Amino acid sequence: MRALVQRVSAASVTVAGERLGEIGPGMLVLVCAMQGDGEANADALAQRLSKLRIFKDEGGKMNLSLLDTGGAALVVSQFTLAADTARGNRPGFSAAADPSTGERLYERTAAGLRGLGIPVATGRFGADMQVALVNDGPVTIWLEA
Repeated sequence: MRALVQRVSAASVTVAGERLGEIGPGMLVLVCAMQGDGEANADALAQRLSKLRIFKDEGGKMNLSLLDTGGAALVVSQFTLAADTARGNRPGFSAAADPSTGERLYERTAAGLRGLGIPVATGRFGADMQVALVNDGPVTIWLEA
């Protein structure tokens, strides 16, 4: 599983004019299941996300996690994180998991975060989504699990 994590002051996702989810302070998580990924990868990603210390403590250091701050997560499927740009100018996406596996693992990652007590909003798998965010910092982290 791949994830691109952004610390945000606020974020939202809209599909066809309908706002599906929005959060205040927390993290926007763009998620991609890769070929060969399974439930253990999704579970590990949820654990890593919940404990990722990217939020400021009272001294201004990035030392707190979502679990520590009570922040929320907006989890959005993003198969383009599997892009291979090694040849030519058109990215290839063959490293991404098939759509049914991708959806299952995306949903499992979101459910794993919810199971840890983190408020979670989501987009719609496979939809053309518009994501808005206020990047805090900016802080952007690449994760693999």
